[in-house]
Amino acid sequence: MIEDFYQGQDFFNDWTFVVGSDPTGGNVIYQSQSDAQSKGLAYVNACDNSLILAVDSTSTVAPGGQRASVRIMSRQSYNGGLFVFDASYMPVGCSTWPSFWTVGPNWPLAGEIDIIEGVNNQDTNQMTLHSGTNQTCTNEQTNSTNQFTGQIMGTNCYSTEHADSGCGIEDTDTSSFAYGFNNAEGGVFALLWDISTGMSMWHFARVDIPKDLIAQTPNPSTWGTPAGSWSSQTCDITTNFYDQKMIIDTTICGDWAGGNAYARSGCPGTCSDMVANATNYVGEFDGMPNHVTLSAFHCRCEVDHQLRCRLPVTFASIAHYHIYIYFNHRLAMLRCPGNVRMMVSRLPPLED
Repeated sequence: MIEDFYQGQDFFNDWTFVVGSDPTGGNVIYQSQSDAQSKGLAYVNACDNSLILAVDSTSTVAPGGQRASVRIMSRQSYNGGLFVFDASYMPVGCSTWPSFWTVGPNWPLAGEIDIIEGVNNQDTNQMTLHSGTNQTCTNEQTNSTNQFTGQIMGTNCYSTEHADSGCGIEDTDTSSFAYGFNNAEGGVFALLWDISTGMSMWHFARVDIPKDLIAQTPNPSTWGTPAGSWSSQTCDITTNFYDQKMIIDTTICGDWAGGNAYARSGCPGTCSDMVANATNYVGEFDGMPNHVTLSAFHCRCEVDHQLRCRLPVTFASIAHYHIYIYFNHRLAMLRCPGNVRMMVSRLPPLED
């Protein structure tokens, strides 16, 4: 039985457009729904009924100024399940900081789960947990024991406003982020959030998406070693992560992309200068030139994952995605936020 179903304009009514400055210090101003739509930063593509969320690529902005962008948050919150994010393209390039993540109330007390995140010319995805209680949350696992394939970046998940690295794991697959991801026509990211065992994350290139995922009958036990894993044996999952809402956003520069990471990235000039050049946020669908920043999410709705309608695209709106959230006894499904509705259906328990 379907409990919720959002489609097209319904999405604009049932997700929140977060308005104002970026809490991570990014050079953006997040737009209201009406402003984002009027500026062409959030709209439904008539070709395939998909939603496009973009960063402004036309305005004159001073070096170090702020560009209009979009940050959306689900009204629905979650306390576990299997989250699957299917993207064909994502924002890439110098100064960009795209992410798909979840966060609870009163950060960092209810935790944060970063499923897709990276900056500038980073070529692999970074997955991170952030905790904020006095209950232990560490990651003592190592990839040498084949518990995950990624490279561990930090073991202490505890985060504060001034020390927010968390316990990250970097994917080793270059098709998991940025140009490598886009050149492969995207793929699937999955988070299995199980309060009894912990959290695990996978990435599958488009050609490697498991058949059970395509059939919407997921069985994570058949997917092989995850890219990242955090065990409940060393992290109190229930206490540290609850009432999580999904967020999709793209900021530019900011605390991470505009800091030391920019200087190390090989990107030209400064991040502040990059913001001022609107052409840095304009790109072609194919044959992307150097240093072009693709700065938008553009979701695709086909269940069979085949792109059935390709119009000439001369702007940065070329990141397709849809999201599925599976629970032990229900399925909440967000396919093409803004176009296909969230569906919550009764399902038998997931197999271990």
